[in-house]
Amino acid sequence: MAAPRLALAVFVLMLAVITVTEGMRGAGPKKCCQSFNEKPVHKGRVVSYQKTSQRCPVPAILFKTVAGRQLCARPSAAWVKDLISYLDGKSLPGEASNL
Repeated sequence: MAAPRLALAVFVLMLAVITVTEGMRGAGPKKCCQSFNEKPVHKGRVVSYQKTSQRCPVPAILFKTVAGRQLCARPSAAWVKDLISYLDGKSLPGEASNL
């Protein structure tokens, strides 16, 4: 009689552990890049950027354009680094506006 109770307790414990660990993983990253824009994008066309989640299989930068589109780019590309530096310089905190 003790064996079925022990088996049931082990089963319930394993089910609880699986449920907790799946809940901790979350739903996954919102956006990962499968293909990349290889051509440089003009600075005036881009309004912001963000890095993709660390859970994505390939690291990438998502640029948001003036038109609202999102472009994927490789973070190692020289033009991507330049564009990120430009965008970071545009929005320095505490900088006074000329308006």
